[in-house]
Amino acid sequence: MTKNLTVGPPVREIIVFTLPLLVGNVFQQLYAVTDAIVVGRMLGVDALAAVGASGSLQFLLFGFAIGASAGLAIPVARAYGAGDPPAMRRSVAAGALISLGIAAAIVAIGTIGAHPLLVLMGTPPELLGDATTFLTVLFSGAAATVAFNFLSAVIRALGDSRTPLLFLVVACVLNAALVVVFIAVLHLGIGGAAAATIVAQATSVVLCLVLIARRMPELRLRRDDWRVTGANVAESARTGLTMGFQMSVIAIGAVILQYGINTLGAEAVAAFTAAMRVDQVAVAPLASVGVAMTTYVAQNRGAGQWWRIRVGVFRISLVATALALVLGVVIWLAGTPIVELFVGPGQDGVVGMAHQYLVINSSLYVVLAMVFLLRNVIQGLGATTVPTIAGFAELAVRSLVGLFLVEQIGFLGACLAAPLAWVGALVPIAIAWFVERRQLVRYDAAGVAAHAHGSAPLEAAAAQ
Repeated sequence: MTKNLTVGPPVREIIVFTLPLLVGNVFQQLYAVTDAIVVGRMLGVDALAAVGASGSLQFLLFGFAIGASAGLAIPVARAYGAGDPPAMRRSVAAGALISLGIAAAIVAIGTIGAHPLLVLMGTPPELLGDATTFLTVLFSGAAATVAFNFLSAVIRALGDSRTPLLFLVVACVLNAALVVVFIAVLHLGIGGAAAATIVAQATSVVLCLVLIARRMPELRLRRDDWRVTGANVAESARTGLTMGFQMSVIAIGAVILQYGINTLGAEAVAAFTAAMRVDQVAVAPLASVGVAMTTYVAQNRGAGQWWRIRVGVFRISLVATALALVLGVVIWLAGTPIVELFVGPGQDGVVGMAHQYLVINSSLYVVLAMVFLLRNVIQGLGATTVPTIAGFAELAVRSLVGLFLVEQIGFLGACLAAPLAWVGALVPIAIAWFVERRQLVRYDAAGVAAHAHGSAPLEAAAAQ
């Protein structure tokens, strides 16, 4: 079930590894879309807007957990690529302990802070009650979300991207069924949509644990594996918490942008919510390529296969560019009809604003593709500084747009926020990859061993 990405043709191995991630990401976005469609159709546009008004706070806390899970899996993938099972299991144990702390923090902050944070964001009064209910229920089940993301990331670190896909599909189908039952049959309202997500993710956690117990002996932790040292925890925390922080920095910008959109009224919030759901499905393939590259680069770094990293990044960048162009055309042609599914007839204002958002964003998917690709490559190498700088660049751009541009030009400002943020993030990331690539060439020439370095090639070279 595991897959060694340090052998075989790089492009083929990356694409084969990416395909299950792609399907999984699409399914994950589809069950968010399902929630939105059911809520919008059964509970009304205001309820849909309430879910949207809570989205940036979800991104703030759950985005941290998702980023941290990806970071916690990097030492696991590196140890697996280096052929060091004891180090791999210790990394899993350290990551599990850190994930437990993250889950507890999200439950505490999310359930207590949901209402005051929504008020601080200027959430329209007519949306405040439903948005608070949705977030409180969702954050109360944060342990399931954190556990599923961590376990999936660890399984992928060993090269198995198919099994997490199967479990994600189960969660999506179950969520789609439960959200209808909870809202239409049990009349649980907007809290039912959140409860459906929790139950679905908890089911996937159980499936992951059963898989590890029965079919993945590499991940079965022994008593000694839990005796992690401070160095083990520090290594996992360095990549995990830093990548989580990067996601949270980006999310803070999204929170500030949401504040600006909230000032435009419930119709604008609903349009932004519907357009975002469509946009997130469209960019899922680009995000999947990025996630795959993290594991590919980390395994090859552990094995000292520097040339495979360079070749893989170059060739996959061409694939990602072509994919971004195709996705942009599809959204231009089909985005608006899909938006109409969310709100039904008689909502021309919402549909018109959503169409504007999708046209502007899809025009710059190529930039986003390079951000996803190069950021994950750099993180797979073990570097954390430049991706953090890129996150702050995104924060600055989204904040400026949310506080000033939306006020000046209205919803058009919200449409420009993401593309401008992508450009701001790509500049430092592209420069960093250029420098890192030159160092990889030097490593090839010198025959430098991977295991001698605990950080990215550039940082290791500076220490020599």
